[in-house]
Amino acid sequence: MATSRSGLRPPPQSGEPDLGELFSGLPVAAIVLDPQDRVVRANMACEHLLNHSERAMRGQRLDRIVTPPPGYAPRRDGHGFAAYDVEIEPNRSPRTRVDFVEAPIAEHPGWRIVTLHQAPTSRRLSVGADRSAGARAAVGAAAMLAHEIKNPLSGIRGAAQLLAGDDDAEGRSELTQLITDEVDRIAALIDRMQDFTDTRPPKLAPHNIYPLLDHSRRVALAGFARGITIEERFDPSLPPVMMDKDAFQQVVMNLLKNAAEAVRGLPEPRIVLATQYRHGFAMRPSPDQPRRSVPIEVSVSDNGPGAPADIASHLFEPFVSGKPEGKGLGLPLVEKLVRDMGGVVEYARAGDPEMTVFRVNLPRADL
Repeated sequence: MATSRSGLRPPPQSGEPDLGELFSGLPVAAIVLDPQDRVVRANMACEHLLNHSERAMRGQRLDRIVTPPPGYAPRRDGHGFAAYDVEIEPNRSPRTRVDFVEAPIAEHPGWRIVTLHQAPTSRRLSVGADRSAGARAAVGAAAMLAHEIKNPLSGIRGAAQLLAGDDDAEGRSELTQLITDEVDRIAALIDRMQDFTDTRPPKLAPHNIYPLLDHSRRVALAGFARGITIEERFDPSLPPVMMDKDAFQQVVMNLLKNAAEAVRGLPEPRIVLATQYRHGFAMRPSPDQPRRSVPIEVSVSDNGPGAPADIASHLFEPFVSGKPEGKGLGLPLVEKLVRDMGGVVEYARAGDPEMTVFRVNLPRADL
């Protein structure tokens, strides 16, 4: 707003909103504080964010309404303060992440205006998640490599030393087999890690999903799921699915194996393999891809305990596992294969009684 040469604000033009109306209508939450840190004004965006009316906030200290971010209390007077993408805790609404910025009001010593700009969802879910996921992956990789490679190498070294001084043919054969088995185990682990570096495009083609599901079920029952009930709940009218046949079967086998491990030892272990058509269901496979229709859903459910709460939101990140012997590579590989086929995979606890559910959604084939 322009001012006159004397520094006084000119009278408002006809129909022009006054400063109070402008402050109230700002799209960013804003609070005016007096020198005693008491709230004098709060706009509508602030009322909505903090779930607190301006009338109720007036006269209260800011820290009685919302817990400020770390570092706010010892700030220097008159120098402002800024903290970006930090968590605040209003006393009447859930915690939220904001950019918290305080600036002094010129020519009014001690008076300040605080703005609370909600951190964009893309930043909260992408940038922050990428950084934390990267850190977890790095730490997990170091721990996994130490356990899965260093320990077998120690055994191989010991076996080689024994082999060098063993004149018994049978003993030499056993030690040789031990070395071979451990080397093969390390090679298999490295091969599995290399699956993540495969950048070849999937061989997408229309496929009838049911023979593939039946094959995966029979293989599971003959091996790792022996003795476990695998129920089928199929929608018989599903159209052909656009997918890579081998990748899809690997996805289903991985999910069935996880389910079998989760229910092993339960009095009544149960796995449900289901399909359905979800009309109008569309999702974004990854941040750099547009939304697309993925109505074909395949789910694998089990009556196991589910993932621990502290890792449930990180299951598809490498080296995250709720099993003591787990390497944390199976579900990230599932997520990669599904994403490469243009689909999405989700984890949930749902149903009555509650079950662990992995849902895979894929595009239908346009014939």
